[in-house]
Amino acid sequence: MKNRQPTDAELEILQVLWRHGPATVRQVNDILNEQRKVGYTTTLKMMQLMTEKQILERNEDRRSHLYSPKIHETDAQNLMLNKLMKSAFGGSALKLVVSALGNGKTSKKELKEIREFLDRMETQQGGRHGAGE
Repeated sequence: MKNRQPTDAELEILQVLWRHGPATVRQVNDILNEQRKVGYTTTLKMMQLMTEKQILERNEDRRSHLYSPKIHETDAQNLMLNKLMKSAFGGSALKLVVSALGNGKTSKKELKEIREFLDRMETQQGGRHGAGE
């Protein structure tokens, strides 16, 4: 999947497969139906299209074909994040982070983990500061 962001419907299917591992259309459809009503044939068609687009791969060794993602979750997240950062925040990571953290929905535990992550980043970068810093 070169520079192609998954649609919302494709992302739902990818989320199921990332969470649960390789699955049949029936298994994916059952999980999707826990959130909202989705017809089996709709899920089947989506997964067939995703296979054609090389977003999913299909293992045909068994009677019921198993589907698995061909893109890693972090790659999809980075693609979507970069697009969002460019389109909504003028390319500014700072604006994106401030907006995300300033929405009042960040838990104390998440803030603690973010602080620890930033501390590790700062330690790793140590003496490697650029001229503009």
